[in-house]
Amino acid sequence: MKIRRVGIIMNGVTGRMGKNQHLLRSIVEIIKQGGVKLSDHETIMPDPVVLVGRNEAKLKALSELSGVEKYTTDLESVINDPAYEIYFDAQTTGRRAEAVTLAASKGKHVYCEKPTASDFKTAMNLYDFCEKAG
Repeated sequence: MKIRRVGIIMNGVTGRMGKNQHLLRSIVEIIKQGGVKLSDHETIMPDPVVLVGRNEAKLKALSELSGVEKYTTDLESVINDPAYEIYFDAQTTGRRAEAVTLAASKGKHVYCEKPTASDFKTAMNLYDFCEKAG
């Protein structure tokens, strides 16, 4: 059976939703169950190789709790790394548009919490940018 690892940048996971709902209850549980089986021949295994945030002490504690070993406070370094195909954003709403724009500009697949921005104009600009980025 082929196991395809998918690198995920998880930004803002020290917050309640990012930590509990997305990292611990979703990604970590999918890993524990052996990934997502697509067929008898292929399984996708999420590889949240990077937990990203502003507070290194919180990231270290979350790393130990979740078993996800890699974390960083340097978002740009991992955004520029082709090993990470998916960018997940659970930051505060005011920080989201800039980081999502950066990720989309680097060709990442993007998943983010809602709302996508603090105001309608920024949200629409972000939508338009991501649509054009593919």
